[in-house]
Amino acid sequence: MGKLVLVYSLAVLGLAVTCNAATYMVGDNSGWDISTDIDTWAQDKTFSVGDLLMFQYSSSHSIEEVKKEDFDSCNTTNVLRTFTNGNTTVSLTNPRTRYFVCGNKLHCLGGLKLRVNVESNQADPPTAAPEAHPGGGAATSQAPSKSENPASVIPTSAGSVYGGRDSAAMAFLGFMATLFWVVQV
Repeated sequence: MGKLVLVYSLAVLGLAVTCNAATYMVGDNSGWDISTDIDTWAQDKTFSVGDLLMFQYSSSHSIEEVKKEDFDSCNTTNVLRTFTNGNTTVSLTNPRTRYFVCGNKLHCLGGLKLRVNVESNQADPPTAAPEAHPGGGAATSQAPSKSENPASVIPTSAGSVYGGRDSAAMAFLGFMATLFWVVQV
């Protein structure tokens, strides 16, 4: 019985070690507010699959997820999703660019909007060609590291859900090593 508990404990530990997701408080302590410089807040962050965005905002704001065209023009009539509860958490589940704006168009025009480039947390090569951009050139982007500010990056265990092949491989190897060790003892 004791060996079985040890095996399960080591398997769970193997999964926990592979977690690398983060929770971001959008706007840090200022939250989702017209006084917050959201562009500057997002500038030094790299968002990955499995990360969470937490929006905290007053009743004079809302969060609307929109398409790129609507983000650029602050069009709030063609939204994908709307959040109005004042405390919204959004899971970043796919590698893609997501766009969030304030439902108050004047606030959006004042800069209360967020573009999030969600990167894959896998080391696999990309499977699709880069998107073409008007003007001919391909888009280039830098991948800055996640902020070390504890108010904006809070490690979570959500990565075990989205860890993919790497997490499964680590868990399997840990499990096999533990079984081998138990048989030897």
